[in-house]
This record gives sequence, C-alpha cells and structure tokens, in this order.
Amino acid sequence: MDEDATIRDLLLSTRRIAVVGASDRPDRPSHGVFGFLLARGYDAVPVNPTLAGREIHGRAALAGLEQAKPLDMVDVFRRSSLAGAVMDEAVRLGARSVWLQLGVVDAAAAARARAAGVIVVMDRCPVIEWRRLGLPPRISA
Repeated sequence: MDEDATIRDLLLSTRRIAVVGASDRPDRPSHGVFGFLLARGYDAVPVNPTLAGREIHGRAALAGLEQAKPLDMVDVFRRSSLAGAVMDEAVRLGARSVWLQLGVVDAAAAARARAAGVIVVMDRCPVIEWRRLGLPPRISA
C-alpha cells in the first residue's frame, strides 16, 4: 500500500486518539490539532501531566497514556528526543498506530514500533494530511 493510501486508511479507520502534549494555549499547534480532531468526530483525549484535570476543548486532560486507554492512535507533540519513550509506551499499551507531528522524528523507535505491528507516521500533521487528501468533513461512525 502506498503512503497516501496508508494515511487515508489510518485517518478514516481510527476512532480514539490520545494527543500527547496537548496544550490549553490557543496559540499552540497541539491545541488547534486537538480541536480539529474533535470536530472531525474522533474520540480524542488530551494527555499532558502538567494540565491533568484541566479542560482542553471541553475534554479533561489526562496525566498519562495509561489513563487514556484504550488506545487506537497516539498523536505525539513532543521533541524528537522524547518521542521514542512515548512511542514505546504506546506500543506497550496496545496502540494500533503512532503519529509523530511535524518535525518529530525517531527512526529507531519507529522501527521498534513497526516490528511490533504498529503503524507509524512521522514528521506529518493530520490536519495537513486530511486537507491534502481531500477527506470528508467528519469520519463515519
């Protein structure tokens, strides 16, 4: 399957997304992406230990991925140096896919995740990909 087909299938078949590094600050990309995912019909949950219990787009932030289970996709807004640990935890907790945002790359962690059967997308933004692929206004239930 080509990369576009993989991304299209992933975005249309995913239902629950944990957004690691979600921010309550409207000027942060993670805030906008989180709102976009909710507007598209995903069951999105913000994961940020600093903001645990506070609301982001009406959803209470969770302290960690363990609290966000079950995991379908984990969308990572962390520095590349920290992304590998998040990816390893996502794999351990049974995530079907891990999405690393623009500028976030960890090839070694991606190889480990893929070896475990997890779909990995790196250095991309789901908002940009959604629009580029011309996907529908909302996912179907």
